[in-house]
Amino acid sequence: MNFLVSLILPLIANYILSSLFAFSDSNLLFYFTDMKAVTVKELKNELFARTHSELIEICLHLSKFKKENKELLTYLLFEAENERGYIESIQYEIEEQFNSIKTKSFYLMKKEVRKILRNVKKYIRYSKNKETEIELLLHFCKNMKNFSPQIMKSITMQNLFQREIALMKKKLAS
Repeated sequence: MNFLVSLILPLIANYILSSLFAFSDSNLLFYFTDMKAVTVKELKNELFARTHSELIEICLHLSKFKKENKELLTYLLFEAENERGYIESIQYEIEEQFNSIKTKSFYLMKKEVRKILRNVKKYIRYSKNKETEIELLLHFCKNMKNFSPQIMKSITMQNLFQREIALMKKKLAS
């Protein structure tokens, strides 16, 4: 049960259960249209109070709402045990995305590179592993530098590249 709680805590913390919430106080029914998120501690206590089947139901319910929730759940259940395989699959995806960039417009190339970096950062957030973060960012930077036509002529792309290098150095130092 603790394993399931640790799986769904991050999902529930980012998810508002509904926009209309009701509770009863001395036979009066109050409705709130603007629900505020509770603290992680309160979520944890509530999850420990739930049964195993209710926790599974909550996980499945969360996975239906956002693609990120489903991706995080997939990582936690299937890929967290094999971090090396996860890294290799993301590296392959980075290479595929760089190969699919349309080179007709410089603007579109820069836009695609930023999209690839956004995806890499999302995958890094799932892992929370410093080595994974450095390895994926390094692979992204290597692909960016070797990309043809040369996008490093752009000052914007040079700055993006330098920021990622600085981030990797900072992570290595800590």
